Amino acid sequence: MQYNVPLPHMAAKGRLLATEMVHRAASGHLGGSLSAMDILALLYGEVLQIDVNNPRNPDRDRFVLSKGHVTPALYAILALRGFFPETELKLFRHIDGDLSGHPEMKHVPGVDMSTGSLGQGISAAVGMALAGQMDQKNYRVYALLGDGELGEGQVWEAAMAANKYKLNNLTAFVDVNGLQIDGPTEEVMPLEPMGDKFRAFGWHVIHADGHNFDSLRKAITEAKQHRDGPTMILAKTVKGKGISFMENVAGWHGKAPGDGEYATARAELEATLERLEA
Repeated sequence: MQYNVPLPHMAAKGRLLATEMVHRAASGHLGGSLSAMDILALLYGEVLQIDVNNPRNPDRDRFVLSKGHVTPALYAILALRGFFPETELKLFRHIDGDLSGHPEMKHVPGVDMSTGSLGQGISAAVGMALAGQMDQKNYRVYALLGDGELGEGQVWEAAMAANKYKLNNLTAFVDVNGLQIDGPTEEVMPLEPMGDKFRAFGWHVIHADGHNFDSLRKAITEAKQHRDGPTMILAKTVKGKGISFMENVAGWHGKAPGDGEYATARAELEATLERLEA
């Protein structure tokens, strides 16, 4: 079920909402939310077979946010998609709301899996895909990991299981922004050759531009056509995408902007929306 708003607008609005949420809460993970926004906009705006009026439909496609700290992106996109009113975003990380810092499936419509401990989300996605295979269902499962998350051993255990069961209904993305909380991923724990590693674990690997919808569409189409096992899309992105002073700066991994920084960020994001609307 497609969304009737152009994806660039959806992603730009999502970045603005995510920045508002983190600033208002004075807490949250903005850098990785901004880098992942285009991937989430495409999935929820065009790819996923879902029904906002029946979010628990057993035949729906599933999405697992394995990098569970980037809920500002997920919640913004879910609100734009219509799972809940945008006004609820004001209660992000607030005791009176349900939108906690990590996704929680019991109280938030549209969240398919509660995540937060890095490495565990992809295992849940493997389980969902295996269940679909065993039940002979047609739904597909998508998951999004961070590149820093690949340092978790459980990711590779899940990768082995997905290959063993030839889960061709599973497509995962790595948000390859090159930065994690402690700095560049290649300094904290070298990941390359990332593609060769996943190929060695039996996955079909596709490289894509994580900020180019045509590149992402092409990758997803190829993943759907691959019938011999799971697919990993390595999406090259920019941490802090869309806000000039946040781009490619590790310090914005989990930092909330102050009032002055927020004013600058908001002006840039609103200018982007205005250009798109023009």
